[in-house]
Amino acid sequence: MSGVLVIEDDDRIRLSLMLALEDEGYTVRGVSTAEDGLLAQRAEPADTVLVDLMLPGVDGFECIRQLRRDDDVPIVVVSARDDTHDIVAALEAGADDYLVKPVAVKELSARLRALRRRGRAVLSAVSTLVFGDLEILPEAGEVRVAGEPVALTRTEFRLLCELAEHPGLVLSRQQLLQRVWEYDVGDERLVDVHVGRLRQKIEDDSRAPRRLVTVRGMGYKLQR
Repeated sequence: MSGVLVIEDDDRIRLSLMLALEDEGYTVRGVSTAEDGLLAQRAEPADTVLVDLMLPGVDGFECIRQLRRDDDVPIVVVSARDDTHDIVAALEAGADDYLVKPVAVKELSARLRALRRRGRAVLSAVSTLVFGDLEILPEAGEVRVAGEPVALTRTEFRLLCELAEHPGLVLSRQQLLQRVWEYDVGDERLVDVHVGRLRQKIEDDSRAPRRLVTVRGMGYKLQR
């Protein structure tokens, strides 16, 4: 069973999510504030964290940032806010996925299962993938730029490995959603925001990328 921490201030919604996830076979804890959620995660880390954005005190965006500073635990936003700005801001803060309320429990459970699989080792035919001074060690789960280690989330690492396995080949956003997120249908903004976060970590200038480039109207590619 997988442990899930639900950070949601609405008692009815929190209890509903907890009961539904328990029926799906998860062990679940619930808290009503970001402060309590951060303490709970540090004391006994869950495998996945669900976060509402509209929390009292510390809001969901800051909660995500603080969770992400501590570790690479998968974070899913479950919020009534469906504005593009809010979705992008939450993903840029460090969330791995975003679902708009009301949430279908079967869909949420499927997303959680995909997140767990994403955390497993990435298999590669070679031990090291090299793109100039960018080195990717798929089996070790490590990335280095100019010899220095780079900290990536699980999703960022899977995305980078997927692109690195197909050097110079353009992969569409839909292909990346299917291969990295394992979604047949999904929000392509997930790909765009994660590519942007990757660029900040592996490019000398994320505004003028030379490794992870955009091919207009087609998608993204990693080039040597």
